[in-house]
Order: sequence, then C-alpha cells, then structure tokens
Amino acid sequence: MRKKARNKGDAAKLEMTPMIDVVFQLLIFFIVTLKQEDILSHLDVSRPAPSDAPPPEVQPELLTIMVYRDGYIMNGRRISHKSLDKRLTKISTYSKDVSVVIKCMPDSPHAKLIALLDICAKTDLTNLSVFSM
Repeated sequence: MRKKARNKGDAAKLEMTPMIDVVFQLLIFFIVTLKQEDILSHLDVSRPAPSDAPPPEVQPELLTIMVYRDGYIMNGRRISHKSLDKRLTKISTYSKDVSVVIKCMPDSPHAKLIALLDICAKTDLTNLSVFSM
C-alpha cells in the first residue's frame, strides 16, 4: 500500500482581488438598476389657480439719500436730520416697500450713517442699500 504524498508546502491561497471586483460589479449593478420612487408624486400640495390678470408692472419706489460731512441730501435737496426723520416717517406711512439707497461720502462721519440707519429702522424701512463713494 502506498501512502499518499501530502503537500507540505504553502497552504492554498485565496485571491481577494477577483472577489473585490465581483462585489463592486454587483454593487454597481444594484445601484444602476434600483428604481427610485418619485418623492414629489407623493406630496399632497395644492397649487394656486393661474390668474388671467397680467402681473403688475409697477416700478419700485427709489429714494436716494447721500450722507455728507455737514448733512444729508435727499433726492438732490439738502435736508436736516429732523426734516429727514419727518420725511421718512411720512413716506413709510404710505409704503414700507420703498427702496432706500444710501450713499456715504468718504469724509462723512460714521455717526451720521448710524443715525440715518436708526431712522430707517424706526420707520420700518427695510429695503436698504448702503454704498461708499
């Protein structure tokens, strides 16, 4: 009787590279073939009915105030702090949507800008644009 020769060499190796390749192939396959449900089709949303009236073509009001060292200029006319407060209060009673463009000159003190912004906050004018000239 003959004895079987046993392989006493290295144990059998299991290559991992082909297995990883197959796993990635399967992963890509399942991602590509996955059918996602349309989330938006399940939302219960009521849309407003379309209106036949054309949209209003009203230009927004624009108010320009320039801040100088010695005072303010509103729409091309020199104005004092008190008068500016009264005028902005009167304007804000008509419409809060007035756009105020504030242009600060390089030599104007910062306190004048802050005082003007305080008046705008007090009168609820919130559409402000501040520029440094």
